[in-house]
Amino acid sequence: MTSNINLPRILRIGAEASRMLPATLKELGLSRPLLVSDAFIVSLGWLANLQQQLDDEGVFHRSFTEVVPDPTTDAIYQGLAVLRENEHDCVVALGGGSTIDTAKAIAAMANREQPIRDYKVPRTLDDGLPIIAIPTTAGTGSEATRVAVITDTETHEKMLCMGLGLMPVAALVDFELTITMPLRLTADTGIDSLCHALEAYVSRKANPFTDTIALASMSAIAKHLPTACKEPDNREAREAMMLAATHGGIAFSNASVTLIHGMSRPIGGLFHVPHGMSNAMLLPDITAWSISGAPARYASCARAMQLADASDSDEQANQKLVAGLRQLCTDLQVPTPASFGISKAQWQQAIPTMAQQALNSGSPANNPRIPNAEQIATLYQTVWGD
Repeated sequence: MTSNINLPRILRIGAEASRMLPATLKELGLSRPLLVSDAFIVSLGWLANLQQQLDDEGVFHRSFTEVVPDPTTDAIYQGLAVLRENEHDCVVALGGGSTIDTAKAIAAMANREQPIRDYKVPRTLDDGLPIIAIPTTAGTGSEATRVAVITDTETHEKMLCMGLGLMPVAALVDFELTITMPLRLTADTGIDSLCHALEAYVSRKANPFTDTIALASMSAIAKHLPTACKEPDNREAREAMMLAATHGGIAFSNASVTLIHGMSRPIGGLFHVPHGMSNAMLLPDITAWSISGAPARYASCARAMQLADASDSDEQANQKLVAGLRQLCTDLQVPTPASFGISKAQWQQAIPTMAQQALNSGSPANNPRIPNAEQIATLYQTVWGD
């Protein structure tokens, strides 16, 4: 079977990669960037650094800094207004997954008039203005994907959008930007990367290209995430996590995510749980439920993460995998929906809607064990906690 692989045209990886924006614009023949960022990045002075790079080279630019966590259609329409007013020829994202997804949607919607909801999966967004991504978190991998997740302000649905118009033409991956990440963000985005790699490896759309990258990502995350959380200025751990996040993005963008992400998006959309955290809430239980669909593949994940070794049978390896994922979530203080503060009544009431939204996203159909709506509802009951 032929696999279709999509990647950024330019990937600059390593310390100081973020200082190469003017050179990258020149290489791509672009001259009027719209910079997209958020208030936190502005407060760190990083956007000003980017603006200074462009000023020094005489490059025209404007900035949009009204990005919100879990980007909304309202925020994107605001950014579109700035883009159209100044006739920008590209969009530069400086920030985490929410910022990059906002920039992607602005770029892809630049010459479209219909509402964004008209372009959610199964529709595709296959063209738009060029996007340059400069990630500041080691997690989403959005700098290397043709995916964006946008919350519809009116319906609160977390919409999955896909297409080549959402793939950055360039990514400047500078691990030094992650050194100031707080513990909770480091943990949640790190587990998000782990989900990307694990789901890509067990996905029904997995392929030899993504398998190698997914296993490398899982191995690096298992080794370095605890250190990055305990020692935030550990450069080796930060660099390894940043590379693993990009690897995870490449893997899932070309092999698809599965049931974890399918169930995670509705939790974020309805209860405003950060994306990485909602994945982490689901990771052990959904993995345990799914293993019977691809036991050998999950066992390979356990060995890549050094939770099991070659002498373990696949069954033993998978038991160790689930135990290891539970321990990781405990060590990194991942809350349950209950301990996050969601009431049991609210959760129960939302389950039918969440189950339907999860199915509609298409991601559960890539799972090794494919669930129906009733099984997804039962899994939501299981993960609630007490």
